[in-house]
Amino acid sequence: MTARPNTAWSPLRRPLFRALWISDMVSSIGTWMHDAAAAWLMTLLAPTPLMVSLVQAATTLPLFLLALPGGALADILDRRRILLATQLWLFLMAAVLGVLTLTGVIQPWMLLAITLAIGAGSAVDIPAWQAMIPEVVPKDELPASVGLGSVAINIARAVGPAVAGVIIVAGGPGPVFLINAASVLGVFVVLWRWRREPHRATLPAERMASAVRAGIRYVRYTPALRAVIVRTAAFVLFASALWSLLPLVAKTSLGRGPIAYGALVGSLGFGGLLGAAILPVWRRRQSTDAITAVATVVFAFGCLALAWVREFGVLLAAMLVTGIGWLIVVSSLILAAQRGAAEWVRGRALAVSTLTLFGSFAVGALLWGVVADEAGIPSALMAAGGGLLLGLGLIPLFPLAAAEGLKLDPAHIWADPVVAEAVEANAGPVLVTVEYTLEPRHRAAFAAALRRLVRPIRRRDGAVFWELFVDAANPHRCVECYLVESWAEHLRQHGRTTQSDREVEDALRTFYTGRERVTHFVALQPLKPRQGQWSRWHLVR
Repeated sequence: MTARPNTAWSPLRRPLFRALWISDMVSSIGTWMHDAAAAWLMTLLAPTPLMVSLVQAATTLPLFLLALPGGALADILDRRRILLATQLWLFLMAAVLGVLTLTGVIQPWMLLAITLAIGAGSAVDIPAWQAMIPEVVPKDELPASVGLGSVAINIARAVGPAVAGVIIVAGGPGPVFLINAASVLGVFVVLWRWRREPHRATLPAERMASAVRAGIRYVRYTPALRAVIVRTAAFVLFASALWSLLPLVAKTSLGRGPIAYGALVGSLGFGGLLGAAILPVWRRRQSTDAITAVATVVFAFGCLALAWVREFGVLLAAMLVTGIGWLIVVSSLILAAQRGAAEWVRGRALAVSTLTLFGSFAVGALLWGVVADEAGIPSALMAAGGGLLLGLGLIPLFPLAAAEGLKLDPAHIWADPVVAEAVEANAGPVLVTVEYTLEPRHRAAFAAALRRLVRPIRRRDGAVFWELFVDAANPHRCVECYLVESWAEHLRQHGRTTQSDREVEDALRTFYTGRERVTHFVALQPLKPRQGQWSRWHLVR
């Protein structure tokens, strides 16, 4: 029987993903309704630009402060339980805000405090949700699942504010908040019914501070993720001009009202649907970087069209095409982040990617608002379009395709260390030495290969120090040394090795003879903490 080819909608054939996707889209619509109603409520409570802008700041600030700790939680704890807890938290906060608004006791400080609380819940929810997706769909359907996630966001962005406007006119902001509270219940039910297979851990859970440092270190020493971060910042910083200035173009440049603005946003959202449909076909014919280059050019010309086109029908068509470019670029960035992160650190890596996206969007919106005030809306949009085109020069330096060739399945290529006596999990730091025997004429090439290939792997997986030494008395002997925070962290390193790491180590064996010799030194605390007493070192082979 011939398997059906993957399409943009293939993941929806899977009941669990389909249920999660539908419930998440409903919840996202509720979220966009809530955001519109919260901003409108503040105009009624404290109609000043500062107070209204503080609502948006209260929504995004927790994402800056808590996204990385949230990603660490997604890697340390059970992701399903985290998501269940965040849905319950979001339900309670939205319901409380709805009740306070309907009863008329709501105050500006209450609105800001609850908005901060909802933002904190979202900061924990987003990394866990993104890290969970590869558990729900197979690898070959991951690109389509990421595209469908972007489709859901585009639909919610187009539908949510429009529905909220109708409800606010009919009954005020209070019912909108209650509808948002109800919208998360679908996600909660689907997650509650999902029997996720538990992961058995043989080592103590990572501590929060150590887990956050490990996540930052992993992104820093993984070229594929560095490329995602740079490309995300370079694109979103300039692309945010279109989103932030679109309301002003509709109102001032076109002289139209909220219906016209909603139509323009809807065209962008519908373009995203078209982009999701054509992206899988395009990926089979072109490389990721070629696709994103074309999509970036399309979005840049969308900025130029918004700057100068005044024919509403033409502008609707331009926004339709621009929405295709937006979805293709953002989906490609998210997919590259998913592919570039190993399972043990996926939540943290995706949190850094999300933090970059939201941070660049916030900074860009502020920047282009200032530029538009000083130089005018058309000039700001033209400058943003030019910046997007200049950013194409980063593609050869930071290719997204770097993530496609990675084989991140666990390899377990290191043998468990043999210990002479029991070593406590928190003992350390641990000094690991790897001794190689090779001909002196190969030493320079070997050292260069080790620094270029092995050093990033060691640092990525937990080493806080790394260096390569040569024995002054024996030029045939080189020793690689690296330092890890604790014995437990070094044991975690053993489980973090991947199939790509195996290929690197196999390639390096052509430089030296025999087998490498590994020794572990574990630093122990003094028996009595008297001043001047030396710490003991314990030798483990």
